[in-house]
Amino acid sequence: MTPETLRPAARPTLYFVGVTTGSSAIHRVFAAWRPLLGLDDVDLVGVDIPVGAHPDAYRRVVEHLRDDPLSRGALVTTHKLDLYASCHDLLREVNADAARLHEVSALVARNGWIDGLALDTITSELSLHAIVPKLVGRDVLVMGAGGAALALCDYFAYRVGADAPARVVVTDVDAGRLGAITTATAQGDPGIAWRTHRVEPGDVHDALLADLAPGALVVNATGMGKDRPGSPLSDAAVFPPGGYVWEFNYRGELGFLRQARARAEADGLTVEDGWRYFVHGWTRVIDAVFDLGIPTAGPGFDRLYDAAQGVR
Repeated sequence: MTPETLRPAARPTLYFVGVTTGSSAIHRVFAAWRPLLGLDDVDLVGVDIPVGAHPDAYRRVVEHLRDDPLSRGALVTTHKLDLYASCHDLLREVNADAARLHEVSALVARNGWIDGLALDTITSELSLHAIVPKLVGRDVLVMGAGGAALALCDYFAYRVGADAPARVVVTDVDAGRLGAITTATAQGDPGIAWRTHRVEPGDVHDALLADLAPGALVVNATGMGKDRPGSPLSDAAVFPPGGYVWEFNYRGELGFLRQARARAEADGLTVEDGWRYFVHGWTRVIDAVFDLGIPTAGPGFDRLYDAAQGVR
């Protein structure tokens, strides 16, 4: 579905606003979760919007959610920053993270009003701690400065506390997004050394990777390998020994993930894709929309994670 083809929902409906929603595993996962969460009567509908779409596309989606009684909310991926910029005047309220980061990852609709939430700050923290046991003193390279990267950097700046990394390097092709990272982290932990690098489309990050200390965390938040082809690295890139490698995506050609896995044994790398992030992200949004009290850990979360793994 597209913003232009949205129609009144026939049953309670949760939407997925992305780029290529039809290929997402959430369709299989949500079917497995319905009976576990008591959502058997809820439909899941994807809405595809191209990267860099006109603001009117985002406004159509938000207005539909606001005005259609059975449209209950939405998860937003890829378009978090653009949707906020285009539609914040249509939102009754936003949570503190959305207001600070100028992004929305969840929309909650009720009785003719709609609220916007930024939940990636929570999702990033939950997923990161399952990958890296301790951040303290490490270098971090975040390739890409979109909404998910902004939320991760916000966590480093304000919430990680005594476990703060020593240095965080962030790259992007868009100087405005790098500026947003700088602004968002400016009042954060003064012990973290922040660096931003604007790269040209098609540039590789091999030199920045080689400058990282052993044990560094390397994050691909560019969307390359999912929304567009390629990798931010060349096949000759050298990973930091004993490092942690996190690909935010879990589907697509995943060139970066292939490169990291090829070097994992030789370089002692811990390599993680975006699956756990995906599960945490969806459960947080479903919980916000339907107010179910879904746990973030323990047997209740494990049951949902295992059900998702079973249909991956």
